[in-house]
Amino acid sequence: MNQTRAVARPRPGAVPHFGRRGGPRGLAAWRERTGPGWPLVVILAGFPVWWVLGMGAFVFLLMALPMARHLYRRRNEIVVPRGFGLWLLFLAWVLLGAGVLWANAPGAVEGGGPGRLLVFGWRVAWYLAATVVLLFVGNLSERELPSSRISRLLALMFVFTTVGGLLGSFLPNLELTSPVEMVLPAGLAKNGFMADWIHPKVASIETILGFEQARPQAPFAYANTWGSAYAFFLPFFVISWLLHGTRARRAAGAAILLASLWPVVYSLNRGLWLALALSGLFVIGKILAGGNLTAINRTVGALLAGSLLVLASPLPGMVQARLDNPHSNNRRELLADQTVRSAMTGSPLVGFGSTRDVQGNLTSVAGGDRPGCKACGAPPLGTQGHIRLLIFATGLVGTITFCGFFAVRFWRHWRSRTPYGIAGSVVLLSFGLFLMTYDLVEIPLFTVMIATALMWRETRTETVR
Repeated sequence: MNQTRAVARPRPGAVPHFGRRGGPRGLAAWRERTGPGWPLVVILAGFPVWWVLGMGAFVFLLMALPMARHLYRRRNEIVVPRGFGLWLLFLAWVLLGAGVLWANAPGAVEGGGPGRLLVFGWRVAWYLAATVVLLFVGNLSERELPSSRISRLLALMFVFTTVGGLLGSFLPNLELTSPVEMVLPAGLAKNGFMADWIHPKVASIETILGFEQARPQAPFAYANTWGSAYAFFLPFFVISWLLHGTRARRAAGAAILLASLWPVVYSLNRGLWLALALSGLFVIGKILAGGNLTAINRTVGALLAGSLLVLASPLPGMVQARLDNPHSNNRRELLADQTVRSAMTGSPLVGFGSTRDVQGNLTSVAGGDRPGCKACGAPPLGTQGHIRLLIFATGLVGTITFCGFFAVRFWRHWRSRTPYGIAGSVVLLSFGLFLMTYDLVEIPLFTVMIATALMWRETRTETVR
């Protein structure tokens, strides 16, 4: 009797690389095991390595290329979420800004060199990478890339964020010269814009309270990025380690979460504190609305325990000290006022494509940075909050379409009671809060798009071609 033996066929898009026995080996074998979601594994599971190498930001952009290739191969099957037309219009409006990059903005220094195009291109690359990861995650099936795997990767990033925060708190002067920094020309490596990304350091030393205080930032480029990362990765850590983890993982997760509170308290990050409070209220409201008595009792118990922990911690004192030392509030308000006024009088619909250096120091044209007084100057117009960048760089149309896309996504999911629906809604709530104070173009926006895609995948019936 003739017998036939089934032969395993490679996945579409797999790169064949055969060893002695005809099976894939090396990189091809690893890709076969991880499936089409391997670029996310490279980025997130290996992120500390990329950060030490000086490639912490660049790896996101590089891995967006194989994701885009995957989408191109499936271009006839791609679906997009509701509201995606707003996002496409936003991207078109961003690109339109190339035509006004060298236009003079009211209240800004006139002229500008080729570096302005570099900054513009950097932001465009991140917006495109965020678009790619949204469609990449959203179009992969649960079989190809399980949501639980993505959640575990994001949870691992929370662990990295916690470790980096503790390093920044206890070893604030630790910094490294990365291999990328070594091979780049000295002029480029010392450029302030590049140095932030290629020179790993664990904390920034600031005098917000009137004395030197370390604000953790590892494994990211800025302290505020550390704060947004903590808020964005936390919901997935809770899902993967505390809700769906084994008993040992839950115990370890509780210890990690407790340890993470130290850098949260001493980060002096008001935006993060508010985001955590807002997220907590949203989740509590979801639990109470669900009517599950067991969940409600556990929530009440956790609230009581958490309240006692907060009262016994340094947090109340740190919050009061932070309120007593508003630090940059006045400068932020002046910058916001001048940013909006410059955009609305100079280019209200299109904006100016990118940021601009301020003439003087916001109160006097004759002011500005000088030796020994770096704070005498002012941040560029369009910084100190992503909403200001949107207004100044993309005008009213770009601001409305950007915010409109995320408002549509939140509106369609905020009633969800699934773990990933709640987690994504929490991320979008924090994102909306951070828009007012943080610059969110890079890693934060990329993460928000992954969270948005996870929510979208749960409701396939709402996708359109």
